[in-house]
Amino acid sequence: MPQCRTRLRVCGLSKVDHPRATSEKPQTQRRCAIILLLLFAAIQALAQAPARQEQAWLVEGSQALSHGDAPAAETAFRSALRLDPNSVGILNDLAISLVHQHKFSEAIRYYGRALRLGPHNLTTIRNLAIAYFRQQQYGRALPLFDQLTHRLPQDFQAVDLAGLTLFALNRYAEAAQFLQKASLLKPADLPTLYMLGQADLRSKRYRQMTAVFARISRLAPDSAEAHVMMGTAYARAFRDDQAIREFQAAERANPDFPGVHSHLGLLYWRHDQIAHAKHELEQELKSFPSDAVSNCLLGQIELRQGQPTVALRHFQVAIKNDDGNKDAWLGTAKAELALHQPHAAVGSLRRAIALDPRFAQAHFLLGDALEQLGQTAQARKERAISAQIQAEGQARYARKLQGPR
Repeated sequence: MPQCRTRLRVCGLSKVDHPRATSEKPQTQRRCAIILLLLFAAIQALAQAPARQEQAWLVEGSQALSHGDAPAAETAFRSALRLDPNSVGILNDLAISLVHQHKFSEAIRYYGRALRLGPHNLTTIRNLAIAYFRQQQYGRALPLFDQLTHRLPQDFQAVDLAGLTLFALNRYAEAAQFLQKASLLKPADLPTLYMLGQADLRSKRYRQMTAVFARISRLAPDSAEAHVMMGTAYARAFRDDQAIREFQAAERANPDFPGVHSHLGLLYWRHDQIAHAKHELEQELKSFPSDAVSNCLLGQIELRQGQPTVALRHFQVAIKNDDGNKDAWLGTAKAELALHQPHAAVGSLRRAIALDPRFAQAHFLLGDALEQLGQTAQARKERAISAQIQAEGQARYARKLQGPR
């Protein structure tokens, strides 16, 4: 009977209790080692494949952005994000590609997701703040810029945009503080100096504004910024002839400077030079079609010239870009009444009154609209409110003329 032999299975190979087993042992071990190495290499390759593919998508997206192909970049970054959905960097890259396509609302969602994953990531904070700023969501942008300026006090962009955000929120004195600091970080930056001068002007810091004007004049003696700043100061002081000369000088220096034509248009409108005003405002809209001031004034001109449909379009553009403009809401209501739309006019006038409860003209016009709708009692009430507001205003003006007793 053959002697029983015991076999031990090792890596799928047999080791036999046999004299030849001793000589086969090293060969068997080498085979096992090779198989294990191959298995390890295969597993490692499988594990690294998504990472390599993700990197390929990121490179493709970056190259597409550098060539100005934002849609292709978006596609590549979305593919990378599917492989790594919690990557703060990819979320930022994807949002940037969306910003290049003016898809700000969607970009903000991705920036917000990135911020939740990395709440202290300065790149995300900056990107989200700028996106909010560009969307005119200044209340949301401000806390983010506040974080940036505390952590990066020497960062010109953060400090400058914090000042501009405060300016947009009508917090002019605070805006001036940030813009002053930004102007010290970049002393030759004319746009910052211009906005600093505007903040000083609106917060009635006239001495500081004069100093800013002197700085601008030294940097650029014939700059549009300097002329616009001084023109604005003269206009606010009702020195209109000097204001017009300054804005005309600004127009010669840079006819495309924001606000040059709209300021001239406003001054001409104030002096009932309608043809000149209309020309200047139309020039402003060629470069800045969404300018709220120019659209609002053009709307008033078109109303005066018996074009309520054209006027309404201008007022609607003004409101779209500045829904806190009570005059645009009033103009909208006038156009709606001229187009026999009293229901719509009532809504527009209530918006104007919500912005300024003591807006006498809006109350009076609301009375007209309500009367057209047959709401006589309510119409009388609104006209009475208007009369009371006007009477109180005249009394205050009379007391001011009399001076202190």
